[in-house]
Amino acid sequence: MTRTKMTTAAFVLALAAGAAGAKDTGYVFVSSENDNAVTVLDGKTWRVVKTIPTGHRPRDMRLSPDRMLLYVVSSKNNRVDVIDIAHLKVTRSIPVGEDPEMFDLSADGKRLYVSNEEGAQLSVIDVASSKAVARVEVGEEPEGVRVSPDGKRVYVTSEVANMVHVVDTATNNIVANVIVGNRPRRFAITPDGSEVWVSNEMGARVSIIDAGRNAVKGNVDFKPKGFRPDDVTPVGITMTRDGKTAYVTLGRANHVAVVDVASREVQDYLLVGKRAWGVALNRDESQLYVVNGLSDDLSIIDTRSRKVLRSVHVGRVPHSVVIDD
Repeated sequence: MTRTKMTTAAFVLALAAGAAGAKDTGYVFVSSENDNAVTVLDGKTWRVVKTIPTGHRPRDMRLSPDRMLLYVVSSKNNRVDVIDIAHLKVTRSIPVGEDPEMFDLSADGKRLYVSNEEGAQLSVIDVASSKAVARVEVGEEPEGVRVSPDGKRVYVTSEVANMVHVVDTATNNIVANVIVGNRPRRFAITPDGSEVWVSNEMGARVSIIDAGRNAVKGNVDFKPKGFRPDDVTPVGITMTRDGKTAYVTLGRANHVAVVDVASREVQDYLLVGKRAWGVALNRDESQLYVVNGLSDDLSIIDTRSRKVLRSVHVGRVPHSVVIDD
């Protein structure tokens, strides 16, 4: 076999190996609003593996249930781009309505639930056909979207109405409207589905909704030292699988709050980069990843010691982070 043929064969084998090993790659994906791209990092070396071009202003991201695909909202193109993780490229785009920002997937991966900020709607999209199943009218500037653990409800925030809309997934009708804090943004839900935690960007707090009654049952207020209340702007929120600990990014306060879920008490404030925004835990929950939108970096935190292990430069104005481990 000639050298050229050997090289070609090796390349083909490498591609095949990549496709076979596409699941649990260890990649860290970060969407960058100003670069119109998703930056892919090696989760061990923190080096950039690839920069994947997307539509304009990529924001929220989700892995498919089989973890073979990454869905990315491209807000300015009114679509969700689908990235094949084996080949690290966009292979398909799904139209989802005007100015999409955040979304969630049904547990079976068959439907996308997408907030359309300008149209004040929740779009329900059939993934296979790329067609809208329903358009649900909600309050102005909807953002956060989260499907309940049992798949029976979808929660949607309305930033202008200071409200969370509760949508029945069987009928695509709103079954409740819950008044929360000022400018609600994103969600975390306890594993049993009994509590829905909502970050309030202009209220310096999280509202806790009783999912059974669709009513606010409590709040968590954030008061990191050295910051005025107006600078404490919680947005990103995630919760451990056991439902014991919540992590909330505090925006312009440049910190992440560590909250004990049962007592609703803030246990710690962790200093990160500028305008802490998106947040995610790795699979074994040993590390927390925080996207810093104004310092263009990613903070990696050891959750046991609550120390920042390192900061990694990513694209301009990073928005969300997803870990494929």
